[in-house]
Amino acid sequence: MTHFIDIHNHTTEWLKGVLDTAHALRDERRDRGRNEPKLAGRTLAMFFEKPSLRTRVSFEQAMYELGGHAIVLDNREVGLGTRESIADVIRVMNGMAHAVMARVFEHRKLTEMAEHATIPVINALSDTSHPCQALADIMTMQDEFGRDLTGRTLAFIGDGNNVARSLARLCAKLGMRFTLATPAGYCLPEDELKEIAQENGGAEIEVSDDPFDAVADADAVYTDTFVSMGQEDEKAKRLEVFAEYQVNEQLMARAPKHAIVLHCLPAYRGVEITDAVMDGPQSRVFPQAHNRLHAQKGVLATLLT
Repeated sequence: MTHFIDIHNHTTEWLKGVLDTAHALRDERRDRGRNEPKLAGRTLAMFFEKPSLRTRVSFEQAMYELGGHAIVLDNREVGLGTRESIADVIRVMNGMAHAVMARVFEHRKLTEMAEHATIPVINALSDTSHPCQALADIMTMQDEFGRDLTGRTLAFIGDGNNVARSLARLCAKLGMRFTLATPAGYCLPEDELKEIAQENGGAEIEVSDDPFDAVADADAVYTDTFVSMGQEDEKAKRLEVFAEYQVNEQLMARAPKHAIVLHCLPAYRGVEITDAVMDGPQSRVFPQAHNRLHAQKGVLATLLT
C-alpha cells in the first residue's frame, strides 16, 4: 500500500512520475477540454480539521474531472480521535472508500490512519508537512524553468514551517538548492536539515538570518504566512520578529530579474508580502494555486490507477 504522507517516504523517480502525470493530465484537459475518467467508480473520503479553500476545491474537482467522487467529512461530524477512534474511523473507510485525504492539526493522526489503512492515505496538510503543496510549487517552477530543475535555487523567506520542510525535502530530491531565511529560533531543526542533505547526496541546504542574502541567487522567492493556524496566541510576537522578512519591492530588487515569486496562500497582504509584489510581473501566485488542482490529479491518478 502506497500512502502520500511525507515527501521523504518516496523516491525521486516516484515523485517525478507524479509530477509528469500532473503535467500530462493538465495538457489533456487543455487540449481536449476534459480528462479521461480514469477514476470512474472511485471515491475519495476527505477529512477536514482545518478550514480549507484550495485543498477542498482542488481535490473535489480533481476527483470530479477524473470521473470519481469525493465525500467531504467535517470534523464536527466525525470527531477524529474524540467521538470515535482514528483506528475505527479508518477501518470503516477501508470498506467504503478507495482513498482517504485528511487535513489535520497533528501529524500523528495521519500516521495512525496509515497504520490501520488498507487504502491510500493522503496528507492534505499537517503541522509537520504539506507535501501536496510542495508538488504544486515545483510544478509551477517547472512551468517557468523546464522539467529539469537541477541546480535551481528556491529561497524560502519566513517561518521554518510545514511548507518549508516539504519544500526542503522535495528540492533536495530534485537536485535543487534550498535556502531558508528566518529569524533565530524559527528555523527547521539543524539535525533534520543535515539529515535531508545526507540522504540526498549532499544536497545544498542553507540557512540565513538575512533575507537579502538569501534571494541574491534565487530562481524562486517563496513566502508564507508568519502566523499559521493554531499559532494565533503568538501573533503579536511573530509579527514583530518577522517584520524584516517581508517580501517587498526592496527585497525583490536584490533577487535576479528572472526570479519568480510564490506564496501558498492565504496571503496576509502588507504583512509577509506586499500588493506590489503579489500582483506584480514576477508573481506566479495564482498559477501556483491553480496547479494545486493538477498536482492533486497527479497524486490521485498515481495512487488509484
